[in-house]
Amino acid sequence: MRQEDLMILYIIAGGIIGWLASIIMRTNAQQGIILNIVVGIIGSFIGGVLFGRNLSGGGLLGWISALLGAVILLAIVNFLRRGAIR
Repeated sequence: MRQEDLMILYIIAGGIIGWLASIIMRTNAQQGIILNIVVGIIGSFIGGVLFGRNLSGGGLLGWISALLGAVILLAIVNFLRRGAIR
């Protein structure tokens, strides 16, 4: 797979992961597509570090770890902004 194709795949996957995490954390109305992509990509990195799986080689477990990483990221951001996780 070419590098350009891989980047597009990560952007799409990041958008989906970020969108699902924002629904779980009830921040969907506050986020746009760009923030969903950023949350998904950073969440994928966090999930890879914490759980040892990433989107490129982890299959379903990679997607789940990326989603958990994105939820953790949104929980931290919500805690810092509001003093509460949700």
